[in-house]
Amino acid sequence: MKGSHLFLYLFSMSCWLNLTPTAGNKIFHFGPCRISMSVTEIRSGFTAIKANIQARDPIRTLSILSYPHSLHRVKSSDRCCITHHLFNFYVDKVFKHCKTEDSYVNRKISSIANSFLSVKRKLGQCHEQNKCMCGQESTKKFKQILVNYEGLNVTSAAIKSLGELDILLDWLEKSR
Repeated sequence: MKGSHLFLYLFSMSCWLNLTPTAGNKIFHFGPCRISMSVTEIRSGFTAIKANIQARDPIRTLSILSYPHSLHRVKSSDRCCITHHLFNFYVDKVFKHCKTEDSYVNRKISSIANSFLSVKRKLGQCHEQNKCMCGQESTKKFKQILVNYEGLNVTSAAIKSLGELDILLDWLEKSR
C-alpha cells in the first residue's frame, strides 16, 4: 500500500513539473493553444543588439510590423494563427538573412532564432491539431506584413524586421 502512495506522489510531482514553466518562462494562451516561452530571454538578447541592428536599417520611413493596424486589434480567436505565421516568418525569412561581420551580434541572433524555432514547433503542433484556426482577419493582417517585407530587398527587409522585434514582443506580452 505504501508503494502505491509513493508511486502516486512521484507521478503527480512529475506531471506538475512538466506543466510548470521553466525559470523565466511564461505560459501564453493563444485560444485553446498554450505555449511556454521566455519573452524575457528573447528581449534580453534583442536589447543587447538592438542599436547595432537598427543602425544597419537604411529605411527609417517604413515599418513592416507597425503598418497601421498590422498587429493592433487582433481578435483573441485569431491570435494563435497570426502568431504561428509570425514565428514561421521570422524563422524562415528573417533570421536566415541577418548575418553581420560582428560575431557577437551573430551569436545573439542565433540565440533568438533558436528560441523562435522552439516556439514555432510548439505552435506548429497546435496548428496540426486544429487548435490554431486562421480567420480572415489574421490572414489579411499577415498578408500586409508580407507585402511590407517583400517591398524591400531581402537583406534590408530582414534587418528591418529584426530591428522591429520589440514590437512583436510587446504585442505578445500585451495579448497574453
